[in-house]
Amino acid sequence: MAKNTICLWYDRQAEEAARFYSTVFPDSDVKSVQRAPSDYPSGKAGDVLVVHFTVAGIPCMGLNGGPAFKQSEAFSFQIATEDQDETDRYWNAIVDNGGSESACGWCKDKWGVNWQITPRALTEALGAGGEEAKRAFEAMMEMGKIDVAKIEAARRG
Repeated sequence: MAKNTICLWYDRQAEEAARFYSTVFPDSDVKSVQRAPSDYPSGKAGDVLVVHFTVAGIPCMGLNGGPAFKQSEAFSFQIATEDQDETDRYWNAIVDNGGSESACGWCKDKWGVNWQITPRALTEALGAGGEEAKRAFEAMMEMGKIDVAKIEAARRG
C-alpha cells in the first residue's frame, strides 16, 4: 500500500468510477474492492465501502461515504497529453460518459470529479514567458477543450 493515497468521496459509485478510469487512462486499474461486513446506518452487508485503484499511476481510494459531501474544483486530476488526438480521447471519454465541459481545458466526470486535460504544448507555451506566454494564455482563455493548433499559432504570433 502506498504511503500517500488520494481519497475521493463518492455517494455510492466509487467502484463504477474506478472501473471507468481504468478503461480510459493508461497505468490505471482497480486494485481491490472492500465490502461492508455487516449492516450499518446507511447501508447493508455486502455494499461497496472502499475501492483502491490507480489513475495514471497515482494511487487512489474511492470512499462510498454517502451524499454528505460533493466534489468541487478545489481538487482535480491534471492529465498531461502529447497531442490533439490524446487530448480529444481523454476529454471525449469523460464528457461523453455523462460528464460536462468547462473552460480552459477543464471538464467534470459524471461523478463530479474535475479533470484538467492539458496538452504539453500549452504547458510549454505558458512556461516560455513573455509575449509568447501571454498570447497562448489569451487563446486558452477562449477555449473549453484545448486546441493544440490554436495554442501553437498563438505562440508564433
